Amino acid sequence: MNAAAPTWSGPAAGRHDRARTCAEHVGALAERSLRLEVHTWPKPGLVSHVDAGSHTDMDAATFHRSAAALRPFFTELAAAGMQDQDMTALRKIGLRAECAMTAATGGVNTHRGAIFGLGLLCAAAGLRARRGMEGGNLQSLGDTVSRRWGPAILAGPRPSDSHGEAMKRRYGAGGARQEAALGFPSVYGIGMPALRHAARVAPCDAQAARVQACFALIAELEDTNLLHRGGAAGLRFAQQSARAFLAAGGVGQPGWRRAAEKIHHAFVARWLSPGGAADLLAMSLFAMAIEQEPAP
Repeated sequence: MNAAAPTWSGPAAGRHDRARTCAEHVGALAERSLRLEVHTWPKPGLVSHVDAGSHTDMDAATFHRSAAALRPFFTELAAAGMQDQDMTALRKIGLRAECAMTAATGGVNTHRGAIFGLGLLCAAAGLRARRGMEGGNLQSLGDTVSRRWGPAILAGPRPSDSHGEAMKRRYGAGGARQEAALGFPSVYGIGMPALRHAARVAPCDAQAARVQACFALIAELEDTNLLHRGGAAGLRFAQQSARAFLAAGGVGQPGWRRAAEKIHHAFVARWLSPGGAADLLAMSLFAMAIEQEPAP
């Protein structure tokens, strides 16, 4: 994804080398986005480099091992996107990624949601890069996912052991599948705008921008992880707490870290963990990084 990159046409060996370099770059950005999410604090109830939040089976080191194990699969998904492969092919890569994650974490589910959502964005980044190299119009990653794979995402198999599927049956929550099929509206309508806003409010504090985006996502997202842990009351408490933080000025208010940490401890006391918001924060960081780069 370099502005000086040659076109997609040309000798096969050259095309192969450019595609491999681009895919590896996408995989590296995906891993970086997951690591940045972990190194964000205070995030209500979530694992960070400071503490384990509302979790006893994982910590920051667990997430680091998981992110490193997933990087080759994000690279593979980007390469598959460049080849315009269908959802069945992407799903097979995702299943192998889940096996690598559980092997790296001793069976702990650190990034199952990110494998799905961030993995689709990696595939979209690959397809977008190919279209750019061919001189085509560049859509956002979200639009690319929705238009190329949206119907297949909705029609795909639904794992019975997924918290998201269980919460959809119980509460009617849309979950990750609907978010992806619609082109990740939470990424483009909440996460990325919050990152940009906070960058203006606190231009020298990248972590503050990530905290702001995390709270913004919690405030609006119908997070199936919160529904799983706390039911409708837990989701309502989480959303109201995040909205109060934002209404007070978010990371622009004096003493914002202390205010955010207080909410974090309130989530931990209730065993709440907004894992969906964490995944979408990583996706927002990834999409912003890719789409700010010069066209291929």
